[in-house]
Parts: sequence; C-alpha cells; structure tokens
Amino acid sequence: MSSSSSSTSPPLPRQRARTLLPTLHYGRYPPGPKNSLTDVPGVLVSTTSIHTSPSYPSAPPNSINTGLTTILPRKEWFDKACFAGLFRFNGSGELTGSHWLEETGLLHSPILITGSFGVGSAYNGIYEYAIREKADQDGKVGWFLLPVVAETFDGFLHDVTKFAVTPKHVVDGIDAANSDAVSEGNTGGGTGMIAHWFKGGTGSSSRIVTGENGQEFVLGALVQANYGAMRDFKVGGAPVGRRIFEEQERRVRENPNDPELLAQAKLLFKVKESKDKNDGSIIVVLATSAPLHPLQLQRLAKRATVGLSRVGGWGANPSGDIFLAFSTANEVEVQVEGTKVDRFTPHLLGVEMVDDQSISALFEAAADAVEEAILNALFMAEGMEGNGNKVDAVDLRVVKEVMEKYL
Repeated sequence: MSSSSSSTSPPLPRQRARTLLPTLHYGRYPPGPKNSLTDVPGVLVSTTSIHTSPSYPSAPPNSINTGLTTILPRKEWFDKACFAGLFRFNGSGELTGSHWLEETGLLHSPILITGSFGVGSAYNGIYEYAIREKADQDGKVGWFLLPVVAETFDGFLHDVTKFAVTPKHVVDGIDAANSDAVSEGNTGGGTGMIAHWFKGGTGSSSRIVTGENGQEFVLGALVQANYGAMRDFKVGGAPVGRRIFEEQERRVRENPNDPELLAQAKLLFKVKESKDKNDGSIIVVLATSAPLHPLQLQRLAKRATVGLSRVGGWGANPSGDIFLAFSTANEVEVQVEGTKVDRFTPHLLGVEMVDDQSISALFEAAADAVEEAILNALFMAEGMEGNGNKVDAVDLRVVKEVMEKYL
C-alpha cells in the first residue's frame, strides 16, 4: 500500500461492497434485486436518524447522533405472527421480548434497533402505536403484546443523557416502514455507531436460494455494527485493518514531528481507548421467505456468527452480539378474540417446513449475507464528529489498494 497514494489522492465516494470490490467472492448464491433485507417479500423497514433532542433543545451542536431502525416482519404483525428464533453469541446487550420469543417461537411485534439509552422510549412507542391502531371503541385494550427492541451503545459520538429517542419517533417509524432498499451507513439505529474503530452503522444484504421445484427462497440480513478492533478487520479474508493500522504506525514513526499525522494518531488512540473499555456490540436480524420452524430459525440465527467472524468479530466480553431470525412463510394468528379458538380444546394448524436434511444452503446464505451486510455498513458510513469526539470512516481507496494484492 502506497502511503503517498492514500494521503494525497482524493477519497473515493462512499459505496457498497459490490461496487467497490466487484471481483470479491460474495458466496455462491445471488443477491436479491435490492441486495437488502426488504428483498424478503412482505418485510418493511424504515430508518430514522436523530440529531436534535426534544428534551434538551439547547444541546450543543453535534452532540445528538442517534436513531432508530424499524423492521416490520409483515404489515399485519399485530394479528399474524411469524415463526422466529434467537441466538446469543455474547450477552452484554438487550433484546426485549426475548423470553416470550424463546417460549413460543412467535414474533408479533415490530423489531426496533436503537442506542442503549433509547430502549425505554422505543418500547413505549410500540405500545403507543398499538393503542392507536388496536384499542377498542372506549380506548381500552385487553390484548397481550411484548415489544421487541434491541440496542447497541452509541455514547462516544452521542450524548446519551439527552434521551433523544421519543415514542413519537417510533410511531412515525412504523408508519413510514416500506419495501425500499435499507438506507445504510450513518442511518437509523446505526447513526452514532463505531465498528473496528472506523465509523460503523447500518448495513444490509440478501441472497436467493432455489428450492427443489424451482421456487426461490429469499434470505435477507440487516446489521447494526458497533463492535471490533481495527487490527481484526478483514475483507474477504485479507487483513485490511491490520495493514491500515500498521501503515499509520509506520508513518508516525518515520515522521514524528508531523502535526497532521500526530493528530490522526491521537484521534485513533482515543477511539481505541474507548472501545477497549467497552468493545461494543452487533445486532443481526435475518429474515427469510423459506418455511422454517422456530428451532430451525434458532439454527439459522447462529450462522450470523460465521459472517461476523469473517469480518473480524469474535465476541469480546463486554459485547452484546444478539441475533434474531424470522420466517414470513407461515402465518400464525394471534390476538384472536371471542370464541374462534377455545384455549382448552387443541386446535390444529397446517404448517409447512423445510426438511432439515436440505437446509444447509440457507445456513450458507445467512453467513454470506451477514458478512456482506457488515461490509456495507462500514463502506457506506461517513466520518462523524459528535459529543466532543470524532471517528473517521474507513478509507475506501486504501481498502481498494490493499485488496488489489489479494484479488
């Protein structure tokens, strides 16, 4: 890698992994048309980035950098549950509603992903939306709902004490959810996140797996990446992060009086010091149109670990690495009122499922989609100043130069 090239050439525009590195091998299965979680039919997403605080309107400039990612498993999420499964790779994080998900294997809530201090407002916001839409004519409710909210910590670039996420953001986010490609980088819950000491955030990807009768099963991944060290960052197995880190060390060593290099080194050390204390977390949501039952979805969620490890994540002690997978194929009615179902008389439902002996392609596709989603999060993110700190985005020109030695 040429230091002069990386220091004097203008930076490349932010772009997704397949645009930057078109010859990199992204797995055996093709992406969907949007290469996004929303390629899964019926799945809707919105991202809300927040840079002001209603509770503290006089907050200093750049102190508020947080947000909210809203995923609707299906438009009728309140009445028609999806089968779902969880995997906890490392548990220093939160996913509300997880006990009920594991108890029943049913997901009938939006999935919200935000910063750690936004969980309470996000939880309340789901209730406020449900009350608006599903209260009876007297404004009362008698239904059961446990909201599903996940988080990663954005306190380096965002002043978490200002509680910028509000229930209204949640209601508006549910209303705005759509089937467009997921907005990536400094967006949604990923607005203030850091990954591998670079600016991190939101990323997504998808794969299409063909069944025995020619039917196409779509699998999508969405990540909120806020974990990891630069030295561990890999692209297609190449030690990109280590090369960038070692190059910066070399330049500082050879130019000890260069104020620009020293300032860069000081900035990086501050990020490193923060992340060493609290490595961060990653939330992964997998959705598929393949008919999988809850135990199969637990197994699918585990494969997110493979995609994470390929990029350089290994589950540090203070990291919250929590993965949720759901299938849109089967609909299970919930919130059933009246006498349609007698709770004391077993009621049969017809459920379709993939044969376990033929599930490996979906496992492989999940690992590939998660790997690419993390790269998209990093490559689309832009450098950010906030809360008195600064984090640079990974230099895509340098990534491209390093990868030319391996591709």
